[in-house]
Amino acid sequence: MDTQTFYKTVGGDYNEIMARLMTEERVLRFVRKFPADGSYALLKQSLSGGNQEEAFRAAHTLKGVAQNLGFNALYEKAAAVTEILRGGSMEVAALMPAVDEAYKTVIDAIPQIDG
Repeated sequence: MDTQTFYKTVGGDYNEIMARLMTEERVLRFVRKFPADGSYALLKQSLSGGNQEEAFRAAHTLKGVAQNLGFNALYEKAAAVTEILRGGSMEVAALMPAVDEAYKTVIDAIPQIDG
């Protein structure tokens, strides 16, 4: 799949990321590094372990990385979780399936990018 199709698939904005990073080569270099980012795994681990502070940091990091890479759908889901955790609550179970789905969509689409 080409880069534009990838961004459409993951609920992102191709034009926005191109305006920010300026070349497809640069965009793809950062996109391909995304699976190595540990914030999603840390978020899941922190939530299951009841560590609210660490869960907040992980959600905030995931939100920022998703925003910087133009993964708008994942960003929006992670932002909602971040705000609940920011308030000190751990009541995010209802929101996590949407985060999981958006994250999986990105992770599954990355290997399908041409080039």
